Amino acid sequence: MRKTLYIIGLSIFAFSCTSQKNIKKNTYRPKTAVTQPKTVTNSASQEKNKPQITKESGAEFFTTNIADITKNDNTASYGSIVSAKPAGYKVVKTYFPAIAQNFRQKYLILHYTVLPDDKSITVLTQQGVSAHYLVNNLGDNEIYQLVDENKRSYHAGVSAWRTDKNLNDTSIGIEIVNMGYTADATGAKIFQPFSDDQIKKVAALAKDIVKRYNIPATNVLAHSDIAPARKQDPGPQFPWKKLYDEYQIGMWYDEAAKQNFLTSAQTDVSMRYNETPFIFLVQTALQKFGYEVFPNGKWDDVTKKTIEALQYHFRPQNYDGIMDAETWAILQALNEKYPTK
Repeated sequence: MRKTLYIIGLSIFAFSCTSQKNIKKNTYRPKTAVTQPKTVTNSASQEKNKPQITKESGAEFFTTNIADITKNDNTASYGSIVSAKPAGYKVVKTYFPAIAQNFRQKYLILHYTVLPDDKSITVLTQQGVSAHYLVNNLGDNEIYQLVDENKRSYHAGVSAWRTDKNLNDTSIGIEIVNMGYTADATGAKIFQPFSDDQIKKVAALAKDIVKRYNIPATNVLAHSDIAPARKQDPGPQFPWKKLYDEYQIGMWYDEAAKQNFLTSAQTDVSMRYNETPFIFLVQTALQKFGYEVFPNGKWDDVTKKTIEALQYHFRPQNYDGIMDAETWAILQALNEKYPTK
């Protein structure tokens, strides 16, 4: 009996051991994921043709655009490349630059200082207002740079154009030494002229900036354009048409288009001037062009000052803030030539 029990127990133990072996043998082990090599998007020829980052005195530069300029994409860096320096890590430029990028600088805004040369320098460098450049009135060949183009200068203040606001964030500001205006006995503004030397400097500077940053004609503006309710600079003495004709800078209407609109504009002004629908139409046209106007069907102070700003820029012979037939024809011609995109 004892021998029989011994044999049974031995059999159970042997079966148990066999089962444990099978369990260990069949234990689930997760498969190791097979990592597929990443597809290299740049071919050897593309990498070979890609311009290299240049270095000078420890600073890195990338001055060639490899992006699509027709989409306003631009990879060129006109200053040194700014990079992070995370502790314990190395930032590399193996895949620099990405082609999907553009500049902060979308606008060029022109101002006058209402101060002589020396005081203009002091105020724009030592107080809470600034500009990227200052054009003096000394007859020399110098243009003063006051702020890095990659940084905001405090020149535009509360401002708007088309869908953009706070244009300090997206603009380069040029201040021109000029004493602004005085008022005569009737209250009319008498503006001071700019010297030929100043206009040549402004034109050369603006041409360089507009070309480098691909700034469209619709974004080369007066301070009075982007803040018409409170600013007049650079005023009607600034020769916008000269910049357009001789340097291809900024906007101007086509004379033939103005003439086409003039007959109907004369009818509108003589027959409908004080009618709410016409005033609303004018305000809407000002808003469409780019000015910050809120149509309400009234010849209010903001609307008058906005018309005045339009006249400073495009009809400087008469800047009384009244929407006469010629101003109305000019505004319609401008909207036809420079439609909002």
